[in-house]
Amino acid sequence: MVDGILLGLQTALTLQNLAMVVVGCLVGTFIGMLPGLGPMSAIALMIPIATNFDPAAGIILMAAVYYGAIFGGSTSSILINAPGVPSTVATSFDGYPMAKKGQAGKALAIAAYASFSGGVIGAILLLIAAPSLASVSLAFQSTDYFALMVLGLTAVAAFAGKGNVLKALLMTVVGLMLSTVGTDKGVGIQRFTFGMVDLLDGVSFLLLAMATFALSEALLGVLKPTSEESRKKEMEAQRNIGSMAVTAKEAAEVAPVVGRSSLLGFLIGVLPGAGATIASFLAYGTEQRLAGKEKGAEFGKGSVRGLAAPESANNAAATGSFVPLLTLGIPGSGTTAIMLGALLAYGVQPGPRLYLDKPDVFWSVIVSMWIGNVILLILNLPLIPYIARLLAIPGRLLLPLILFFSLIGVYFVSFNTFDIHMMVLFAAAAVILRLLDFPMAPMILGFILGGMMEDNLRRALSIHDDSWSFLWERPLTLSIMLVAIATLIVPMVAPMIGRAMRRRANKGAAANVSGD
Repeated sequence: MVDGILLGLQTALTLQNLAMVVVGCLVGTFIGMLPGLGPMSAIALMIPIATNFDPAAGIILMAAVYYGAIFGGSTSSILINAPGVPSTVATSFDGYPMAKKGQAGKALAIAAYASFSGGVIGAILLLIAAPSLASVSLAFQSTDYFALMVLGLTAVAAFAGKGNVLKALLMTVVGLMLSTVGTDKGVGIQRFTFGMVDLLDGVSFLLLAMATFALSEALLGVLKPTSEESRKKEMEAQRNIGSMAVTAKEAAEVAPVVGRSSLLGFLIGVLPGAGATIASFLAYGTEQRLAGKEKGAEFGKGSVRGLAAPESANNAAATGSFVPLLTLGIPGSGTTAIMLGALLAYGVQPGPRLYLDKPDVFWSVIVSMWIGNVILLILNLPLIPYIARLLAIPGRLLLPLILFFSLIGVYFVSFNTFDIHMMVLFAAAAVILRLLDFPMAPMILGFILGGMMEDNLRRALSIHDDSWSFLWERPLTLSIMLVAIATLIVPMVAPMIGRAMRRRANKGAAANVSGD
């Protein structure tokens, strides 16, 4: 391994490959900041350029674009509540409230530090454990993936306010229902398309996310008139917008969160098909439960823990996703599928023999990730005060800009006006639901996981002759399901147990008083 690392350093530190890392990080960060574009689009655009270089340089360039886009994707989520990339949806839950409270600079700084830490920890773990982790990926079967998706859905308890668990569950069901719209990939049958050709491919994630977060936020800003007191608070927030100071207390609070979330994110990223989105949601839900009652109540209102957890998890998962790609030749997501195609176009066959047949490609990509994360931090930190000034734009100008970028971002993906009409309908429905205090995050989570759940459930049932016995026959599947059940039930039962204990304590106190 030491020889491999030295070879990787020798290859990655050439002038050409360092330039590839810098260019990839810049392009990825910029594209990640724009709602509507993501790492998949960015890498697709890079392929014609990358093919002009040798395999190591080309893959280093595309890898830098990938984690650069994940790194920069938090910006639009924090500043305008427009998560154009699925893995930054959870970032907006606490990042956007911090920005509204005049802490946009701090939110962007914490996101940058957490992203850097997650990426570096992920790169170190990838460096040390890539070959051995390949066997872990192979050990997971469709039954285990289904159980993992169920565990991911139990994170809805983390996105439900006090007494809103039922509403969160209902919104999760709505998300699962929306994920079934389109053509069934298993049998090729149209479902819930109402004869419309435009719905054959289903509902776009970008359309749903932009409608329920960015567009509905802009519409709510129009519907809710701003009072004089609120206007003064906004002006005060704008004056403090560039502050990037993170106190020692906040750093100490965030450090263990980043460590745990990075490890969790990397392990989730190693599993083919899981990816950064599931990692970010699981990390957010896990940290809310670990935070305790007082700190857990701050989640969704501008918690530094709630911001750091998904940011470190999604960057670590992006790094972890290279394990199945490089060691097994299995793309874990659409983005890594494009990179697999690029590797094959180079004549490089990913798999167990890659680090033996093409050690310069294997080790240089891994080493370049560590270098790239350092470069991303150096590039992004000085820009934060200027990026944060976006919120200093008056509301009467910012709201139309959000509407414009939301609509244009969705249109540029499909060039279909039907998507614009559907987006407006979803936004109107989201406004009504938000006014009724229904959380939007569980719907997005259900939508993201719905398709993967269905695919893995179909495979699991076909293997087990349509029997549900797979839920308890495999120890790993059973263990994950038990954790999922406990994760869902404990938050619902704990308040009832607490109330019962308080009533018993009050009765005991009353009996003691009467006895005296």
